[in-house]
Amino acid sequence: MATPDPDEALWLTPAEKEAWTGLVSLVLLLPGRLESPLQRDAGLTLFEYLTLSHISEAPERRLRMSELAYLANGSLSRLSNVVKRFEQRGWVERTPDPEDGRYTLATLTDDGYDVVVAAAPTHVRSVRDLVLEPLTAEDQAALARIAAKLRTRPVDLA
Repeated sequence: MATPDPDEALWLTPAEKEAWTGLVSLVLLLPGRLESPLQRDAGLTLFEYLTLSHISEAPERRLRMSELAYLANGSLSRLSNVVKRFEQRGWVERTPDPEDGRYTLATLTDDGYDVVVAAAPTHVRSVRDLVLEPLTAEDQAALARIAAKLRTRPVDLA
């Protein structure tokens, strides 16, 4: 058997191309479709909503900035800019981590919690409309299995 030439392209089969194109479409198009209603109803980008949401779900509504950047899938500098705006609005406070001063904690204020609670129904409605309702229970389970295999779930990123 001949050894494949590493410089030769290994073209995708039609089924592989369809799977790849479907994934790319999800990755590129779905975030904008999820963001549109949030922008319209709550004045938040998807990144801003996810940032507030992750903090709201953390113990004591507090997370290290580095962990938050990881969970929200953004750079630390992008997150810092967003959190700075949130601080100016009174939604988040930043403080040194008392356990390790090298880290900064982002803590959701009561006003910030009210913002994420008010925006959550819009986000959940979009997730249901765009992702969950078009899928059967089996499709949803398959999507979760695929995400697990591709190691793209938040638990895999931690």
